[in-house]
Amino acid sequence: MGEFMTGPKPGTMLGRRGPAGSRGRRDTLPAPAVPIAVPADGQEATAILERARAAVDPELRRAVDSLPGPLRRIARYHFGWEHADGTPASGNAGKAIRPALVLTAARALGGREAVAVRAAAAVELIHNFTLLHDDLMDRDATRRHRPTAWTVFGDADAILAGDALQALALGLLAQDRHPVSGAAAARLAACVVELCAGQQTDTAMERRGPDEVTLDEVLATAEAKTGALLGCACSLGALYAGADDEDVEALDAFGREAGLAFQLIDDVIGIWGDPSRTGKPAGADLMARKKSLPVVAALASGTPAAADLAELYRGPYTEGELERTVLAVEQAGGRDWAQLQAADRMGRAMQELSRAVPDPEAAGGLLALAEFVTRRSS
Repeated sequence: MGEFMTGPKPGTMLGRRGPAGSRGRRDTLPAPAVPIAVPADGQEATAILERARAAVDPELRRAVDSLPGPLRRIARYHFGWEHADGTPASGNAGKAIRPALVLTAARALGGREAVAVRAAAAVELIHNFTLLHDDLMDRDATRRHRPTAWTVFGDADAILAGDALQALALGLLAQDRHPVSGAAAARLAACVVELCAGQQTDTAMERRGPDEVTLDEVLATAEAKTGALLGCACSLGALYAGADDEDVEALDAFGREAGLAFQLIDDVIGIWGDPSRTGKPAGADLMARKKSLPVVAALASGTPAAADLAELYRGPYTEGELERTVLAVEQAGGRDWAQLQAADRMGRAMQELSRAVPDPEAAGGLLALAEFVTRRSS
């Protein structure tokens, strides 16, 4: 993998945003870390995800089934539990990464997973609220290998179903009798505001020219859109384990850094991934002229390929340009930068995790999950 040093370099100062009350520090960006060696099979992470899905699905189904009929039908379709006509389906409800982080964080800090199941379900509901809205705003027609909810039920119904999932999430925590449920609800609500702010910024950036968006901006937006919820998931698990404020914030920071690594890899997959595995058309973000992390890194490289990419991005996509656009991003170093930056963010995540959970055995589950999401191909 070739080195690509455009944009943030060793010594660059990047601001860190956290939820209300978190450490508001500014960190010096270290040189890109080398990828952490892990078992290739990912069996531990797979087992954790399967256990989380089994624990959380009953709570999710109870929550969704409490919705009025039309909203329930849309939500059940979105989760893959029903077909569009309302008949039962055995579709893919997602990998359950976020609820798994809640439960695994609770366990890592000495708590019981069982007491955090409601919080884990709340986080998964929030995640799916964002998916329903994101698919609509991005006009994505496919998710998990089938039509997205808005294409089946219409824009208004998809928006309202997403709103209902958000309300269900906060309701789950409000009804929870655990002593930290109030703090958990406040943290999750603050996270939703950050998610919405990140999405608004992302949408606004799409209206700006290719030379008007910086890497710092897209990194901050990725933290808000992706890192915030992974950090929140980890911090809720820490709260339910009875951790002190410092450990709660360290787990939040761990999730945020892992979330940035996740987004970097997701953006790479969005350009170079196999549609048969991703469930989305190849190069959809490029055709939509989205300013993903590899694209902005490529645009900032100052190379001839960057100039070619900028010219392509100044106009709407026309038939036959996809291969040329993909090549320009790669030749300008966008792919290499994203992969190196993902490894660096994983290194930062490990540092934060070791602060809160210094015992490698106790931290193993969270480490396995972080490695799983940054080594995926779909």
